[in-house]
Amino acid sequence: MLDVASPPRWVKVLDQTRCIGCHACTTACKSENEVPIGVTRTYVKSVDVGTFPNARRAFQVTRCNQCEDPPCVEACPTGAMYRRPDGIVDFDKRVCIGCKACMAACPYDAIFINPDDHSAEKCNFCAHRLDLGLEPACVVVCPVEAISVGDLSDPTSKVAKLVQRSPVAVRRPEKETRPGVFYRGADGATLDPLAAARPTGGIYAWAGQGPPGARRVAAGDPRGHNSSAAAIISYDVPHKAPWDWRVSLYTWTKGISAGAYLAPLVLVLAGRLAWSSALFRWAGPAVALAMLATTGAILVWDLEHPTRVWMLFARPQWRSWLVRGGVIISAYGAALVAALGASASGSVGAEQVVAGFCLPLAALAAGYTAYLFAQARGRDLWQSQLLAPHLLAQSLMVGAAALYLVGTSIGTTGVGLADLLAATAALHLFMVAGEAMPRHPTAHTHMAVAEMVHGRFAAYFWVGLALSAVAVFSPWIGPVGAVAALVGIAAHKHAYVQAGQAVPLA
Repeated sequence: MLDVASPPRWVKVLDQTRCIGCHACTTACKSENEVPIGVTRTYVKSVDVGTFPNARRAFQVTRCNQCEDPPCVEACPTGAMYRRPDGIVDFDKRVCIGCKACMAACPYDAIFINPDDHSAEKCNFCAHRLDLGLEPACVVVCPVEAISVGDLSDPTSKVAKLVQRSPVAVRRPEKETRPGVFYRGADGATLDPLAAARPTGGIYAWAGQGPPGARRVAAGDPRGHNSSAAAIISYDVPHKAPWDWRVSLYTWTKGISAGAYLAPLVLVLAGRLAWSSALFRWAGPAVALAMLATTGAILVWDLEHPTRVWMLFARPQWRSWLVRGGVIISAYGAALVAALGASASGSVGAEQVVAGFCLPLAALAAGYTAYLFAQARGRDLWQSQLLAPHLLAQSLMVGAAALYLVGTSIGTTGVGLADLLAATAALHLFMVAGEAMPRHPTAHTHMAVAEMVHGRFAAYFWVGLALSAVAVFSPWIGPVGAVAALVGIAAHKHAYVQAGQAVPLA
């Protein structure tokens, strides 16, 4: 029987006891892979630690960690990010749609959008060189031999000996990605960017991410127990949030779409609205369909390659919640068209049958974003188990608000919409209070909440909170409460989405 050799498991060992911070690896990588100015596949981070006269500068080479369980591959909707049999996480720019889901998913902030071709890119161990029997460019150029690449499954290889016989560390092991990049002799302040962050006036500050002038911070426990050590962090490459205001807006329009059908249906099932009501038969499906179309347009607008959106359906990677969400939105849209058709037929029986399909699809449309956000493993604020029900409550709130305004314009507000709006607004406030509590499961969550409540997005958060409180009085103030609900949820969603991406990962 032939002994078929197993494929190698390529890994990298970065010896930070040797690294001198010369940036030769960054330059060689950019030259070898034609990486444009302004973005890098690999860069060197320096951290000045200690207090005078016992101060020193520590370096860390930062790049893709070549995970055994890569979140970027799971989140990529078209398979543009994929893991080779030899362990290298590679990418195919020909099928990248530029959704930035891989960037949001990466716990190491190692992926970027190439400004020239608008596709996702990162370190891939110079796979084209390894396939030819050559070493990666960074390994060849390093003047102090601080970078080693080899086969971890080969016990005689240099990297296997380093990993097995000397103390090594990986970045963010709690994310359980099983990285293939190991650090030897790395300082904790370089491996964990939160190790050099502290609250300043209630706001966590860190270099390259916080406001100007917040580059000098003290090292200590991220929950506020500072040590006597000081650190000055210099990030060579500032990274911004992968998803901008358009993703915040898409969650709002999608919430209105789901709630515009769910809200009147809830009232019908509760006996407070008739099946023949114009709000349920016409206004609900029409508003839901219009906002769903708006949601689709925003999603396509946010893509770096909008003309490739068809690949979501032509070559889907089914673990991605972008793909699953696309299917849910499409099915929900078809069900809403059927609901309008049933209304036109005048058959209550047909409306009831269609409602049986629309109900679960609307609920899924409202809540699937929670699972999409959960695939962003590095964003701890988004890992809440209560996010899906919270999104559903928000959808009912804005759906009831939108239909209340539509009903007012056509002369029929509908029984119970204001009450439903008030109840869901109160539920939303209760759930927000739980999110903003002072104790959180991780330091990342704590810092993200600090940014949302006291930091860059505090204005959106508090305006959203105040307007949502106004919406609680909708039964007495009518349209004012409905408008307050719509604007308040829009502001809250923006604060939540952006604060979740505000914590530094590299």
